[in-house]
Amino acid sequence: MNEFNMYFNIGIKHIISATSFDHILFIICLTAVYLLNQWKQILVLITAFTVGHTVSLILATLNIISVNRQIIEVLIPITILITAFWNLFLKTDTITIKTHWVKYITALFFGLIHGLGFSSYLQAILGKEENIILPLFSFNLGIETGQIFVVLLILLVSIFLLKVFKVNRHDWILIFSGAGIGGSLILLIERLMV
Repeated sequence: MNEFNMYFNIGIKHIISATSFDHILFIICLTAVYLLNQWKQILVLITAFTVGHTVSLILATLNIISVNRQIIEVLIPITILITAFWNLFLKTDTITIKTHWVKYITALFFGLIHGLGFSSYLQAILGKEENIILPLFSFNLGIETGQIFVVLLILLVSIFLLKVFKVNRHDWILIFSGAGIGGSLILLIERLMV
């Protein structure tokens, strides 16, 4: 297997594995309020998150910045908690352009935090590699592919629940945001106890 494929596959497996539960939970909370016909807003939101975590992943992997890993591990569930709470108070039928921009900027900022979480994992698998540009690019592309898979899965589940089972959209948002709140609180408690 060539180097690109190897790191690309590592990136995909990392984002869709049980060890990345926190990142999956964040993506779920980030996109749970959207419907398939709002794919443009989802695309911009995920792109903002991607830009954020790509920047911090590159800077941390190249040792340009260094942040305490324990602090990042605590901040990640806080990003989930904030996003889930925001969903509960956001009126989906009155979302304005200003609201979208606030969400995009927040996703970008939270992406910076999540990228720092990815970076320690990537640094561990890179070991003593001299040229890290291709592995870094490949890993990040794999992460993005995994994220797109998670978003598509969320959209398919939402279509299924909303159209087939006639679940109320507000209830759908409550269920997934509640799961985000519960999951992030468990993660936060676990990480604070370490």
